[in-house]
Amino acid sequence: MGSGDESKPSILYDPSSASQPLLSAAADESYPPINYQHGPRPLRDLPALVLFLLLSLSTIALGLVAVARRNPAASRASSFVFDPATSSCVLSSSNSLSFSSSSSSPFLKDLSWTLVVTLLLAGPIALAVLWLLRHYAKQLVYAALPFFILIPAFVNVYWFAACALSHGCRHSFPLAYRILALIFIFLLIAIILWIIVANWHRVELTVRIVRIAAAALAGNMSLLAVLPALGLGLLVYFAPVVVFLVFSTWNGKVVPKVKEGASGGEYYLCVWRQDGWVPAYFALAIITMVWSVAVMVEAQVYVISGTIAQWYFSKEGSKPSRSIRSSLRNAFGPSFGTVCFSGMVMGAIRVVRAVVDSAKQEDVAPGFVNLVLKCCANFLLSAFDFVNKFTINFAAIMGEGYCSSSKMTYELLKRNLLSAVFVETVSTRILAGIIFVLSALYAIAVYAILKAVSALGVETYLVAALAWLLLMVVLCYFVHVLDNVIDTIYVCYAIDRDKGEACKQEVHEVYVLLPVSRNRRAFLNDRTPFVA
Repeated sequence: MGSGDESKPSILYDPSSASQPLLSAAADESYPPINYQHGPRPLRDLPALVLFLLLSLSTIALGLVAVARRNPAASRASSFVFDPATSSCVLSSSNSLSFSSSSSSPFLKDLSWTLVVTLLLAGPIALAVLWLLRHYAKQLVYAALPFFILIPAFVNVYWFAACALSHGCRHSFPLAYRILALIFIFLLIAIILWIIVANWHRVELTVRIVRIAAAALAGNMSLLAVLPALGLGLLVYFAPVVVFLVFSTWNGKVVPKVKEGASGGEYYLCVWRQDGWVPAYFALAIITMVWSVAVMVEAQVYVISGTIAQWYFSKEGSKPSRSIRSSLRNAFGPSFGTVCFSGMVMGAIRVVRAVVDSAKQEDVAPGFVNLVLKCCANFLLSAFDFVNKFTINFAAIMGEGYCSSSKMTYELLKRNLLSAVFVETVSTRILAGIIFVLSALYAIAVYAILKAVSALGVETYLVAALAWLLLMVVLCYFVHVLDNVIDTIYVCYAIDRDKGEACKQEVHEVYVLLPVSRNRRAFLNDRTPFVA
């Protein structure tokens, strides 16, 4: 093979390369054919589905019991007094209810209007970002990169100057501490600058990856309406559970309790005593809610993956019909057990990670033992995160169970010698930086408008900060969707390589440029004589 041929990556995605040794591993072992399964799918992971339904139904059933057995005296427990004649607590007739009225302050009014307007503008802003990423991704990324440094630097200098001019801030925050905080924030900005410079050579490839993902999402725009609707459905499901939790605290009775007086004598005080099953119900409901949140997150990833995979494997120039509907039907139908299994794994990982982080702050285990426990926990959690990363994407494509999808995904990436480290780090950070810049510019605009039309003082900073936070949350969800699109396209690209096909030529021309692992380089060096 000549030097000109060696520089062409087309052999990695040319259909004629199916007979090359790079793909021979798939032929040597008995792997099932990997294609998007359009037909009916069998039920998967039934034990996880049954367990999830059992917990959910138990939470609802016991909640209905809690509502039926509630004791109205719970809301008036402080109004009970001990009656020596009956040796019990009775409702005192001398207690009366008092009501107080308060008018809404200008701060609450301005805050409410600002958040409502921000929420209404968040959708159009997300659509505008999607359009820019699809048509002007390179210009948007390179225009946003300087603001990664300029906006934090401007905010750092602004607060330092504002604090120096404020009499109260100068006295509550000494100059030495202000200078230390200023220097520390500038050091963080310098680290961000170093990260940008160190990854500068990867920005161009990231731009092309993000542009492809934006085009795929734009071709399935209904996802941006369906996914928030699923989130609203989860809130509707949580509403009665929260009501059940409130009413469960009303299960009990007012009982007398002996107290010792200051003079050494005893007297009786009426207190509220909950039934013994209420804490257990709280634990059951919290576990169910945490699992439900994780299930909904995984269900959304499943729907995204199934929809994008149908777009990817469709013929050029054609658009699959009812792709979102079929993905929803699979996610909450035959594959709902897989979604529940994945949600259980991810929920457990998040809970364990929260426990580990809490242990770090409290230093429950001193010295070397603490270090070993933290290292082991972080290693296991990272391993589970890696295994689970593409599992639900593959399950949405193939309709396999969770364990089978995990194994097949690992084998698929292994025998094609692919790595997703670059995709999951650089693209996510750049997208996060872009939405940070846009949200910061929006917050500055909100602050300027409020300064001009409102009578608020220092509260203006808080209103602008909350507007920034709300817009960041909405745009972070948009980035989360785009990240899952990138991951799904990566899995589809791996399936194409495994079969020696190219369903989306423009995807192969970009993803083939991704960094390769050492094993892949060694493998390609070993196989060079066979393709020469």
